[in-house]
Amino acid sequence: MKKQTMFNGNHLEKANFRALIESEGTARIEERMKLLDVFLSTEAHITLDELVGLARARGLRVTPEFVKQCMNRMVDLGFAQKKQFHDQPVRYEHRHLGKHHDHLICTKCGKILEFADEEIERLQRKVAARYGFYMLQHRMDIYGLCSECTAKRRPLMPLAMAKPGETVVVREIGGGRAGRARLAAMGLRPGEVVEVITNSGRGRLILGHGYSRLALGRGAANKTMVSLADKSRGG
Repeated sequence: MKKQTMFNGNHLEKANFRALIESEGTARIEERMKLLDVFLSTEAHITLDELVGLARARGLRVTPEFVKQCMNRMVDLGFAQKKQFHDQPVRYEHRHLGKHHDHLICTKCGKILEFADEEIERLQRKVAARYGFYMLQHRMDIYGLCSECTAKRRPLMPLAMAKPGETVVVREIGGGRAGRARLAAMGLRPGEVVEVITNSGRGRLILGHGYSRLALGRGAANKTMVSLADKSRGG
């Protein structure tokens, strides 16, 4: 039933798109229709390069410039949405009229998951109304690790490998006595919970510990073993 509904919806989308571009006197209509068919055949958040690849696999002789022009027109006419997620290329997704969804983005593998939650929508409307704000549109993108990437992580890892935004529990502190004493003076002892605020992959890490922010050198961070905190149980 879902597949049949999607087919009928796509058929209507195509008829609507053809009517709009024909009324404008747009050139290369059949090529644009075939590209729309390729775009509607995937529910992925697709890049221009990926779309060009799919189109050519279908036998379409299209240039990246033509595909970009077509996609920008689909955005203008309301058939596609252009999305820019952090550290990712521009992506396009279907714009389903009357439907809204938000995104979960994995910072490790790049996977993008869509979700819709009426409770979140209700709370956003409530907040807007509280401030007398008339909401036209909104967007929520949540960054983190997907279940597959989380499952692949080692139970223990150096603090230097933790991602910004993660909350971790200090398990072991290596190095000499002086180094351990220095970290203890900062409040970093086994069992302590810290939040990784920044970690660029080089230089110092900035950590949140209670109400304080701590700067930790990469050498010490590599010798400090942590595990991801179970937030539901406080570590």
